[in-house]
Amino acid sequence: MLNETGIEIQRFLETGGPVLWLIAFTAMILGALVIERYWYLHIDAPAVMRTTVSQWQQRPDRHSWAALRVRETLIARQEARLLGSLPVIRVLVALCPLFGLLGTVTGMMAVFDVIAVLGTGNVRAMAAGISRATMPTMAGMVVALPGLYFRAALQREIRRRVDRFADRLTIG
Repeated sequence: MLNETGIEIQRFLETGGPVLWLIAFTAMILGALVIERYWYLHIDAPAVMRTTVSQWQQRPDRHSWAALRVRETLIARQEARLLGSLPVIRVLVALCPLFGLLGTVTGMMAVFDVIAVLGTGNVRAMAAGISRATMPTMAGMVVALPGLYFRAALQREIRRRVDRFADRLTIG
């Protein structure tokens, strides 16, 4: 069963041409980065936040101008740590539909090559190019849509955690 699935995936990727391989590679990187961000948010970040809050609470001065600048710096650093690879995720999500469009263009070029060589009479040869044009378009969108969802979910979670972190760094 697993071997048959692998063969079907390979056949699908070959049908869509080299651009579909690029989209698959992008999808793997995107998935790994999303998993890494969730891992950091739920496993590593809470301990870092607790340590930082504890250090802040031990400060004797938490209300002077300098202390408020330190607090702002701590919040900004925590936000930067939480954001981590989110800009890369954003870029990869934006690239997926563009890669799909690239696949459309290269597939249509294959169709035009068939028309130039064989004319419009060979429908089967033209269908292969049309398939090569539509598969990457669909795959680019299929990868981009969940990527958009996870990016938005991560941004919401990060904003919520930064706000909660800022609330825990009491001034008085």
